[in-house]
Amino acid sequence: MILVTGGLGFIGLNTARALLDAGETCVLTRHRTARQPDFIRTELGRRVFIEQLDVSDPAALLELGRRYPIDGIVHLAGTAGTGPDLLDDLQTGVDGVLAVLRAAREWQIRRLSLASSLVVYHDVAGVPWREDAALSTAGVYPIEVMKKNAELLGNLAAQHTGVEVVSLRIGAIWGPFGRPDSRFVAVQRMVNAAVRGEPVRYDPPRYAEDALDICYARDCGRAIALAQTADKLNHRVYNVGSGRATRNAEVADAVRAVIPDADIELVAGRDPQGPPADQYLDITRLHEDTGYLPEYDTVRGVRDYVQWLRAGERDPA
Repeated sequence: MILVTGGLGFIGLNTARALLDAGETCVLTRHRTARQPDFIRTELGRRVFIEQLDVSDPAALLELGRRYPIDGIVHLAGTAGTGPDLLDDLQTGVDGVLAVLRAAREWQIRRLSLASSLVVYHDVAGVPWREDAALSTAGVYPIEVMKKNAELLGNLAAQHTGVEVVSLRIGAIWGPFGRPDSRFVAVQRMVNAAVRGEPVRYDPPRYAEDALDICYARDCGRAIALAQTADKLNHRVYNVGSGRATRNAEVADAVRAVIPDADIELVAGRDPQGPPADQYLDITRLHEDTGYLPEYDTVRGVRDYVQWLRAGERDPA
């Protein structure tokens, strides 16, 4: 049985679905989010169990191990450092990581996967971004500091507890259960606005030739599930993404291929203030150790997402 913290969140739900598809049973924690899509509801009390708790509360977390035979953890719950008090966010993030590390030690689980982020590479010059790149010890963004800190804590704990701790550097994810007006991933707004029949405008503007490693949510969930359940992993850090840079213009073309009258406004060329090269993740390690390759190209992902939205599903406001 695998514990997924933040299991009713964006990446959590996609990971839970992939784990269920792989035949696993799951305990999903939630703090504020309460949504339960059909694939969760139909398995409640059988293969899926939902617990409301604050993961940063170690006593509450340890109690789960007395009620469920948990042998693996995927830790996705956390803060982005955008709350009203940065120090509170930092405290919650650190407490959450330490709590799952303590639980992993007490339960002697097989593997703990910690969610990291591609933001840890923000000042790495060479592309594609590889897991063995030298990361700066400095930090500009709160989430960057949190994820670097979590990786360091996990690596140190693994050396002293005997628990296998793996950090997953997750790219820019889009698709079902994500925020419709994400400021970070342009495709979320493109698809949601196009489905609503609204024009797609950005402030500040988005440039047609800017590109980033965007990974469809179902692929991301499957990648995490593969990493968590693999018989053997040869590394402690893995990139989770599409393995390629996708231009904003390519995304707009994909949306128009599915919704021909989509009104999308992009500025020609590249952002003069943006990075000089396309940024994307090298996913060789993950492929070699788990067999993972993305199944959704941009058009297939847009088509699937549009169908999901038109079927009555809704992303959080």
